Amino acid sequence: EQPVLEPVLPAPAEEQNGTDSAKAPKVNCEERNTTSIDRFTLQILNVSQDLMEFLNPNSSDCTLVLFYTPWCRFSASLAPHFNSLPRAFPTLRFLALDASQHSSLSTRFGTVAVPNILLFQGAKPMARFNHTDRTLETLKDFIFNQTGIEAKSDVAVTEEDWEGPLPSVLTKGIDWLLLFSVLFLAGFVMYATVRTESIRWLIPGQEHEHQE
Repeated sequence: EQPVLEPVLPAPAEEQNGTDSAKAPKVNCEERNTTSIDRFTLQILNVSQDLMEFLNPNSSDCTLVLFYTPWCRFSASLAPHFNSLPRAFPTLRFLALDASQHSSLSTRFGTVAVPNILLFQGAKPMARFNHTDRTLETLKDFIFNQTGIEAKSDVAVTEEDWEGPLPSVLTKGIDWLLLFSVLFLAGFVMYATVRTESIRWLIPGQEHEHQE
């Protein structure tokens, strides 16, 4: 007997549509006009500049924002790769800010750990870069998967990217917010240990039991 060959049926229309929708960009970014721009580079915000002033809530353009600290070795190793991104995606904007100088923004957007990268559309955060491998290629893949915008193929990390504008060399500094928090916690523990009776009101029900 000859074997019977069953024809291969095409996939249902719903599955095909689902595949197409999965490949669609998650964020529909409005690409900026680059005709009047001579040099595509990263902009670093200083302590007096507010991130919200650089994000237009009424626009659908996209901005990739890096939260970093100059004494974090992971931020320093990421720096040259992030410096090269504006050349790879000239139609997008790229900003970076020192998280220790903008603690309110770090709390607002949940960027306590650094480096932390957020993709904004207008003034709304749309996606967060969660890969531990922070290279130019993984960053390009992240932007492409989120926006559908392809990177320029001839862009690579150069010696100028290692020099700036984002520093790739660690700088010695003190995280004053962390130091203050540790000192406050240590002082509170010492005070609670010496004066135990003074914090009995913190425990619910202890005051009523003492009165009885």
